[in-house]
Amino acid sequence: MTATQAPSVVARGKAAVGALGLLALSTGALESVVTPTLPLLQRELDMSPAEGALLSIVLLVTGALVTPLAGRFGDRYGGKRVLVRLMAVVCAGGLVSALAPNLPVLLLGQVLQGAMVGALPLSFVVVRAHLPAGESKVAIGTVGGLFVGGGMVGMLSAGPVAEQLSRHWMFALPTIAVAGATLLVNRLMPDDPPGRPGDAGTDWPGLLLLSGTLVTLMLTLALAPGLASQPLVLCALVVILAAFVTGWVAVERRAAAPMIDLRMLARPAMWKPCVLTFVICAGTSMAVYLVPQLFDETGDGYGFGAGATEIGFYLLPGAVAASLAGPLGGIGDRRFGSRAVVTAGVVLMAASLLTLAAVHTEVWHLVVGKALIALANGLCVTAMMTSTATSVDRGDTGIATGLILVTRVLGYAVGGQLGGALLTAGTPPGSDVAAESAYVTGFVLAGAVTASALLVTRTLRKGVNG
Repeated sequence: MTATQAPSVVARGKAAVGALGLLALSTGALESVVTPTLPLLQRELDMSPAEGALLSIVLLVTGALVTPLAGRFGDRYGGKRVLVRLMAVVCAGGLVSALAPNLPVLLLGQVLQGAMVGALPLSFVVVRAHLPAGESKVAIGTVGGLFVGGGMVGMLSAGPVAEQLSRHWMFALPTIAVAGATLLVNRLMPDDPPGRPGDAGTDWPGLLLLSGTLVTLMLTLALAPGLASQPLVLCALVVILAAFVTGWVAVERRAAAPMIDLRMLARPAMWKPCVLTFVICAGTSMAVYLVPQLFDETGDGYGFGAGATEIGFYLLPGAVAASLAGPLGGIGDRRFGSRAVVTAGVVLMAASLLTLAAVHTEVWHLVVGKALIALANGLCVTAMMTSTATSVDRGDTGIATGLILVTRVLGYAVGGQLGGALLTAGTPPGSDVAAESAYVTGFVLAGAVTASALLVTRTLRKGVNG
C-alpha cells in the first residue's frame, strides 16, 4: 500500500463502518419490537400467555445456534460474504413477520430473524479486518452502542406504529431499514479474503440434535399447562426431549470438532459460570415476561391497562440500565473481582424480584424493579463472560464463551416459558385475565431461583472462576 493510497483505503473503511453502524441500529430496532407489544400481539393473534412466552424467546434460541456457525463460516468463506447472507435471512424473516396472519407464521419469521444475533459479532470481525487496531476498538464500541440504541428506538416506536398503523408495519419499517443498510454494507465494505477451511468441518449432527433439544424443551414448557389432563402426551414429549439430549451428548463426545465441548464443560472454570448464567437468566427472563403482562393487565386491584406505547416508555429505563451494566460490570470485575460483582448482582436481582412480588400496585414499582433487574443481570453476565474468557487457554476462548451463550439462552427459554405457563394456569376458564396470585408466584419463584445462585458464587475465587 502506497502513501497516497492509504488515506483512501482508510476513508473507505470508515465509510464501511458507518454502514455497519446503520445496520446495527436497524437490527437493534427490529429485534426489540416484540417485547413492548407482546400483550397486543397476544390479543390480536389469540395467543395464550404460554404461547406469548414462546414468541418472546424464539429469536434468542435461533441466535444461540447461528452464532458459532457464523464465526466459523466467516473464517472459512470471508466475513463480509457471510454477514450479507445472514442479513438476507434476517430481511426474509422480517418480511414473514410483517405479513404473518397467525402465530405459526410469526414464529417462523422470528426464527429467521434470529440470524441477526450471529451477525453482530461477525460484524466485529469484519471491522478488525479493515481498520487499524486503535481505530477498530473505537469502531467496535460504536457499532455495539448503536445496536443497543437501536433497541431503545424499537422499544419506543413499536407501540405507536402498531397502534396507529398496524402490527404488520411494526415489523416492516425496521426490516426496510435493515435491507437498505445491508445494501450499503455490500457496496462500501471491502471484500476480505476467506481463510483456510478447517479440517474437522462443521458439527451438523450436533447442531441438529441441539436444535431438536431446544425446540422440544420450549414446546414441552409451552404446552404443559394445557396437557395437565393428558399426561400421556406430556410424558411422550418428555421422552422425546430425553432422547434428543442423550443423542446430542453421545454425538458431542465423539465429534472431532464438537459444537459444544462437553469435556471443557466438566471443568469447574466452566460449569460454575454456566450454572450461574442459567439460573440468573432464568430469573431475569421470568421478570422480562411478567412485567409487561402486568402493565397490560386489567385485574381487580392490580394491573394498569397500559397500551403498547405506554409499555414501551415504562420499559425504557430497564433498557438504559442494561446498556450501562456492561461497562459497569467490566469496571467492577477489574477492581473487585468476578465473585464480588456476581454476588452483588445476584443479591440485587433476588431482592428486586421478591420486592415486586410483595409490592406492585404502582407503575413506578414495576419500572424501578425492572430497571434494577436489568442492571443486575448485565453486571452478572458481563463479569462471568470476562472471567470465563480469561480463565481458559487463549485458543479455547471462543468455545468457552459459546458455552456461556448456550446456557444463557437455555435460561431465558426456561424462565420465559415458566412465566407463561404460570399465567396460563392462573387464568380462569372463559377469562383472559390472569389471577394476581399467578404474578406473585412467578416473582417469588424467579427470586428463589436467582437466590440459589449464591450457593455457587461462594465457591468462586475472588478473581477468576476456579
